[in-house]
Amino acid sequence: MKLVTAVIKPFKLDAVREALTELGIEGMTVTEVKGYGRQKGHTEIYRGAEYAVNFLPKIKIEVAMPANLAAKAVSVIADAANTGQIGDGKIFVSPIEKTIRIRTGESDADAL
Repeated sequence: MKLVTAVIKPFKLDAVREALTELGIEGMTVTEVKGYGRQKGHTEIYRGAEYAVNFLPKIKIEVAMPANLAAKAVSVIADAANTGQIGDGKIFVSPIEKTIRIRTGESDADAL
């Protein structure tokens, strides 16, 4: 099993969710996060004063899935989240050692 974690622009969440649903992915965890990379933030003007925004709002999506779906899921996320602009995000793939569904006690692939 694999854990696919994607950090994307907030307005791309619906497109990524729909693309993963079409792939057959049934669940995901979504977190509002802040961060920066090569973008290095930007400046904004509020009530006439200019200030630097160092951490930009992003969305972190975490999806556990069978290993055979991971490559396709990464491709689908990358396509759905792409704007062609700096700051589109990153995708990380990690192995999952063990998964347990708390309610039923099912484990690993049965727990997804």
